[in-house]
Amino acid sequence: MLTVKVLGSGCANCQKLEDSARAAVTGLGVEAKIEKVTDIAGIMSYNVLSTPGLVINEKLVSSGRLPSEAEITTWLTDALMAEEAG
Repeated sequence: MLTVKVLGSGCANCQKLEDSARAAVTGLGVEAKIEKVTDIAGIMSYNVLSTPGLVINEKLVSSGRLPSEAEITTWLTDALMAEEAG
């Protein structure tokens, strides 16, 4: 199962990123645990200097911008392929 983390304080862009991530997961029809990381220490542990940030299976894939749902779908697919290969 994939683990997806949305890094941010809970601002509007952070919420939009979470919505896009949920839509991408639903579109792929895969199981994923989606978490929000709102505490500064947790966000900084991923070396994120600007939010929102997106982490998939503990790999930072985006920070400081709103990626498209298509981009998120690609990252999720890559993570699934890595899980299967590993």
